[in-house]
Parts: sequence; C-alpha cells; structure tokens
Amino acid sequence: MAKTRTRNTAAPAAAPARTARAKSKKPAGTELEVLEEEGGGNIDTGIVIMTTVLLVTAFFLFDQMRGMYGEGLFL
Repeated sequence: MAKTRTRNTAAPAAAPARTARAKSKKPAGTELEVLEEEGGGNIDTGIVIMTTVLLVTAFFLFDQMRGMYGEGLFL
C-alpha cells in the first residue's frame, strides 16, 4: 500500500513584501480632441437611397402590370 503524506498546517513563512509596479510614463494632462463627422451624406448613403427608390418603383410597376389582369393590390 502507498504511503500518504501529512500536510503541514503551520503558517507559511512570511511572504516578501510586494513592490509597487511602474506607473504609466504618459503625462497626466494628456487630452484627446474629439472630432465629429460633418453632416453631409457620402456615396454609401446615396447608394442606399437609390436602391430603396428603385425597389419601391419596381414594386408599384409590377403591381400595375398585374392590375391589368385584375390581380393587382393597388390598381
């Protein structure tokens, strides 16, 4: 049979005192300037608007074509 070890329940030896870590080397008064984008639209906004207009127009034209057969929603 294997021997078992007994644990030492005595308090561990005094741990060495912790030293303070090095602080950041950045100056404390560093300020950041917040830049905001101007309000104008860009190419991405234009693409979204044109796509939306074309899809809505295509829907109404398709509905008009179906209206000729009496199946349209609006006409």
